Amino acid sequence: MNGLDWAVLIGYFGVMVAIGVWSHKRVDNVSDFFTAGGKMPWWLSGISHHMSGYSAVMFTGYAGIAYTYGVTSFITWSFPIALGIAIGSKLFAPRINRLRSRLHVASPLEYLKNRYDLRTQQALAWSGMLLKIVDVGAKWAAIATLLSVFTGVSLNQGILITGCITAVYCTIGGLWADALTELGQFVIQLLAGVAMFVAVVLKLDDKGIGFLEAWDQPALHGHDKPLVGPYGTVFLLAFLFIKLFEYNGGMLNQAQRYMATATAHEAERSARLSAALWLVWPVVLFFPMWMSPLLVDAQKPDGSDSYGLMTEQLLPHGLLGLVIVGFFSHTMAMCSSDANAIAAVFTRDVAPVLSKQARAWGERKGLVAARVTTVVFLGLSMAVATQVNSPTFKDIITVVIKWVAGLMGPIAIPMMLGLLRPFRRSGPTAALTSWSLGLLAFWLVNYPINWNVDGGVPLQYQVSVPLAVSLVLYVLVGYLKPEDTPERLAVIERINGGDEGTAAAVPEPRDAVPAPVKD
Repeated sequence: MNGLDWAVLIGYFGVMVAIGVWSHKRVDNVSDFFTAGGKMPWWLSGISHHMSGYSAVMFTGYAGIAYTYGVTSFITWSFPIALGIAIGSKLFAPRINRLRSRLHVASPLEYLKNRYDLRTQQALAWSGMLLKIVDVGAKWAAIATLLSVFTGVSLNQGILITGCITAVYCTIGGLWADALTELGQFVIQLLAGVAMFVAVVLKLDDKGIGFLEAWDQPALHGHDKPLVGPYGTVFLLAFLFIKLFEYNGGMLNQAQRYMATATAHEAERSARLSAALWLVWPVVLFFPMWMSPLLVDAQKPDGSDSYGLMTEQLLPHGLLGLVIVGFFSHTMAMCSSDANAIAAVFTRDVAPVLSKQARAWGERKGLVAARVTTVVFLGLSMAVATQVNSPTFKDIITVVIKWVAGLMGPIAIPMMLGLLRPFRRSGPTAALTSWSLGLLAFWLVNYPINWNVDGGVPLQYQVSVPLAVSLVLYVLVGYLKPEDTPERLAVIERINGGDEGTAAAVPEPRDAVPAPVKD
């Protein structure tokens, strides 16, 4: 990087902070901070939903998969996400929106206290927060890895820089700041992605390699196969189910985008827009990664540095800075949205149980607590980021695929399926059994069984078994021990169906104070 690249990067940081400061004027209470008061346009919600699902892991971990295996990086990652969101646009998006418009909650998990009970809500809240700390820690490590390639700063310095900038704008501006910065980041990534795509096509042309002829080159032998290596059919199906839950609200931050729109219909439209972007845009981003074996020799065994090396070689200064800004845009979008979601869970679901004072928080104190929680969460995730390459986590892609995908299912299934009428018989016993034994299954297939099976448990089973165990137990226990009380059925009916105009007419509470918790 030279002075021009640094100017682009510093200018980007400045714009992000400025948007956060401007968004501060639109945040009057907790509802505004966490759900934009239900006033976000569907198209902004859709772009925000799309952007909050990316991070620099795509340009490191998934770039390594693309470098090693080829198009399977799209088939087993972006395509399942697009399909999962498309399904969720009908199945989950409208119902999640009604959590805010009809139940007047500001956290995706807030409704669980009435849908199940307080124990279930707390179990899912605490495990979800802990998993998100690890997940976001991997994202910080990914962007810091890229920053070190281009600037030479250490991993810890890169984590500190990106984390502090993100903390400024998402803490003062809330969800409005997240969404508006993500809109700007989407435009930046559009320019950066097209620039990289064109640069790779021109470089291949200089080598006398046509757009389609590239796949016949020896370095890309087998890279056009959709399912290869550890990424087979079982992995694809497991990932589809995981992403169906995760990207429709199971990991909390995407749920807020649905809650932020004015009506259930607009939430559905925002989900459809996000699904379309996930289907088309990653192809443009992945093409340079698929071609990278023809252009660079990765220095890391997993190929995770291939995209960074290719960017350095192909782009002039200025454009290089723009692409680096693109790396930051995805990571900061995801991490800031996660921080806002976890702050909502803590202040709305956890703090009122831990403290009597928290149950009486008014508008001002609740907003202060939300901002403090956001800063604390970002600090903890940055601390975890420094350990991502330790023996505990092994590497970035292990954290993202194995830990996050494997643990997400047991947490998300009770939350997401609890919205649907067909699962109304499943109550607290089904939810807690599904959650606890799903987590146990994750531990078994990743650790004790790994010691006794030659070569270890295949990756597809490491991520699919916990999900399958949780899903089966949730349905089975609900059938054997139905707990569909009139109170729980009433919650489900309010989330499902009914006249849209009636739902939209329900006034949004200004203070959004959590309901008192009975001891």
